[in-house]
Amino acid sequence: MYKNDILVVQIYVDDIIFGSTNECHCKEFAKLMQGEFEMSVMRELSFFLGLQIKQKKDVTFINQAKYIKDMLKKFGLENAKPQATPMSSSTKLDKDEGGKCVDSKLYRSMIGSLLYLTASRPDILFSVCLYARFQASPRESHLIAVKRIFRYLRDTPCLGLWYPRDSTFNLHAYSDADYGGCKIDRKSTSGTCQFLGSMLISWFSKKKNSVALSTTEAEYISLGSCCVICLTRNPIQHSRTKHIEIRHHFIRDRVLKEDVVIEYVDTLNQLADIFTKPLDKERFWSLRRELGLASLS
Repeated sequence: MYKNDILVVQIYVDDIIFGSTNECHCKEFAKLMQGEFEMSVMRELSFFLGLQIKQKKDVTFINQAKYIKDMLKKFGLENAKPQATPMSSSTKLDKDEGGKCVDSKLYRSMIGSLLYLTASRPDILFSVCLYARFQASPRESHLIAVKRIFRYLRDTPCLGLWYPRDSTFNLHAYSDADYGGCKIDRKSTSGTCQFLGSMLISWFSKKKNSVALSTTEAEYISLGSCCVICLTRNPIQHSRTKHIEIRHHFIRDRVLKEDVVIEYVDTLNQLADIFTKPLDKERFWSLRRELGLASLS
């Protein structure tokens, strides 16, 4: 009678969370586990691994407001002046070898704390990953930039991700890349985000391992732009794209087998843009909203 229902179980060390489309499954699973192990069953999930979870009839809301509050207090920034964005649109940091050195232990601690927060805050992912590149020898300019992220968080502590009950289950993704954006080695940064219906389920921002020799190549590696779509559909091995590592051609095979459909997305609607470069306030706020980040109130 339950063949169309599902039971999802997640285990982290000695913590277990589980849920089902049928409440009977949850009761049966709890009874089964208690018969095998000494364990207690808590109430409805509201907190897990630093994530605050608010469940309502039609939506589940996840954020890390308490974690942000504790983090601001830890680094003495609870009264810092708020900022509207985590970084300036004109930010172009380099190693700043002539700059004043700062406490590297403090810097790494701040970066580590922020990286943990990106589990529910994709809006700070690009800036955190960018500043994480300077952990080996941080300078005052880098620390000031990192503190701006904290000031932004002070202005937006309650933002979180919404997961509506009535969302569809169609999987779609956005992918984008800049071109030689890193001032130090001219490597490109790619970013992607994946949705299940209207629900954001995965995201990342990463500097590429190799230097792209053109915008087309940079975006092919990240599946961005109409030029890339042409390449994935063209079986001819172009001489100027041969040196792109074979693993990046995996997507071409998937397209030919019709496992994946690639569509062009104009710049205005490219949600992955927020993971590849600093943006002005209006553009940043717009993409943040489209990702599904909002406060509970």
